[in-house]
Amino acid sequence: MAPFVTPVLSPAVREALARKRPVVALESSVLAQGLPIPENRHAAERMQRAVQSGGATPAIAAIVRGRGTLGLDGADLERFLCREGVRKVSSRDLGVAIAEGADGATTVAATLVLARAAGIEVFATGGIGGVHRRTSRDLERSRQLRDESADLPELARSRVIVVCAGAKSILDLPATWERLETLGIPVIGYRTDELPGFFTAQTGISLQVRCDTASGIAAIARSHWSVGNGQSVLVVQPPPSDCAMPGDEMQEVIDAALVEAERKGIEGPMTTPFLLAAVSRLTKGQSLDVNLALLESNAALAAEIASALTREIDGAEGSQS
Repeated sequence: MAPFVTPVLSPAVREALARKRPVVALESSVLAQGLPIPENRHAAERMQRAVQSGGATPAIAAIVRGRGTLGLDGADLERFLCREGVRKVSSRDLGVAIAEGADGATTVAATLVLARAAGIEVFATGGIGGVHRRTSRDLERSRQLRDESADLPELARSRVIVVCAGAKSILDLPATWERLETLGIPVIGYRTDELPGFFTAQTGISLQVRCDTASGIAAIARSHWSVGNGQSVLVVQPPPSDCAMPGDEMQEVIDAALVEAERKGIEGPMTTPFLLAAVSRLTKGQSLDVNLALLESNAALAAEIASALTREIDGAEGSQS
């Protein structure tokens, strides 16, 4: 079998990796599909600035004209922000996008594949995918299998620290929590004892591990991998308190969005973008403000963790010299 081709690296990312400096991977699907224009541009600027302020180099992942890329910038980034012929690419779609020479915005799953190939150990995103809620249509059809995001199995085979605000609120969070446990993916609450729900800090799901420092998270990840585990370490932090939505209010909005989706016959890959757009509309844009804030906050924390990992490596090399 041919080895995976190392992604194309921007000059800044290539130099940082060569010098063993901290790098943080960022997904591009949130920019090309998830957020509306012009908020997607604001998100790209805020995330990259947060990573740089934390002393790390941002590396937006994408498939650019059929080539896996880390460090999407310049005219290529502009094209993705304008959404000119950019498809959404998950891990299963990478081969097709590469073979067809396409532009592809990478999801969490696809970004994990590219980060793993390049040796980038920290990745910041908004919220991971998970197990979808069952609809009345599912029950009518006696569906036994649950629709599940490709993010989960990719997290189970990628040695990357993933910083997020939990799974998206529109998902079945208890079922997603159970799948994370089954797949052996450790979940660390950063300064929280409760699994956040993307737009809200409250889900009622208690976490087993809490850590209040970036260096502590780095140490846990190194220990997790040192015994042969190959899963990602999932770090969750609540959305910023000044904009997070109350849990009960968020649940009412999601329930209304789900009813609307069923009434309009929305299902399959169109479900998540439809629900997120409906939630934004029903909250009069408040959920969009939360989304932008948590993306920036997660990028900042990821930079701290990446820097802590680098200090750990530098310390180990120094003690051996």
